[in-house]
Amino acid sequence: MAKQYDKEFKEQVIQYVLDHPDLTYTQIAKQFGVHDTTVGGWVKSYKNHGDQVVVRGSGNYASDEAKEIAHLKKQLRDTQDALNVLKKAISILGK
Repeated sequence: MAKQYDKEFKEQVIQYVLDHPDLTYTQIAKQFGVHDTTVGGWVKSYKNHGDQVVVRGSGNYASDEAKEIAHLKKQLRDTQDALNVLKKAISILGK
C-alpha cells in the first residue's frame, strides 16, 4: 500500500519546488525522502486544481452531506457482503 502524506508535508514540498525552479524533481525528492514521480504528481495536481493541494481521504468531499452519503454507502456494501457470507454459510450447513 502506498504511503499517505499529510497536506502540510505536500504543501512544503510543492512550495520548495516552486521556490527552487533550478532543481530537478529528483534532487528535491531525495531531500524530502520521497520518489521523484511522487513530487511531479503533486506539482501537476496542484497546478490542475487551481493551486490547491489535494489530499486523498475524508477531506475531499464537497459537503458534510456528501461525506455522510459516502459513509452510508460503504456501510451498506459492508452489510450486504456480510449478509451474502451468512447466506452461503447457511446453505452449506443446511445440506
